[in-house]
Amino acid sequence: MQSEPISGHDTWSPLDSDGWYAARNATTALRDALVRAGLEKDFPYLRADLNAFGHGLVELGRVSPDTAERLAELLRLALASGFRVDSEDLGQTPTATNEHEERG
Repeated sequence: MQSEPISGHDTWSPLDSDGWYAARNATTALRDALVRAGLEKDFPYLRADLNAFGHGLVELGRVSPDTAERLAELLRLALASGFRVDSEDLGQTPTATNEHEERG
């Protein structure tokens, strides 16, 4: 335990947290992609959140089986078209790879 006295008032704010902004930005990017895919009404619980430790989280919430299947199909199509995300790309907007560009 800390030796500091407990003031009874927590002055910590989520607006002072990098985690909050990361979660908000990721949620916005996902929201925009879902709108483009016509799935905006299928993710009613989508929101940015922050846990007690200040770690940003994106909550997708519950979705119907049909929505999960549509999302899975979108991911399959993206992967089949050469879309990939490398571990160093995490946190950045992923880009599709072009097989012809990779060959030179």
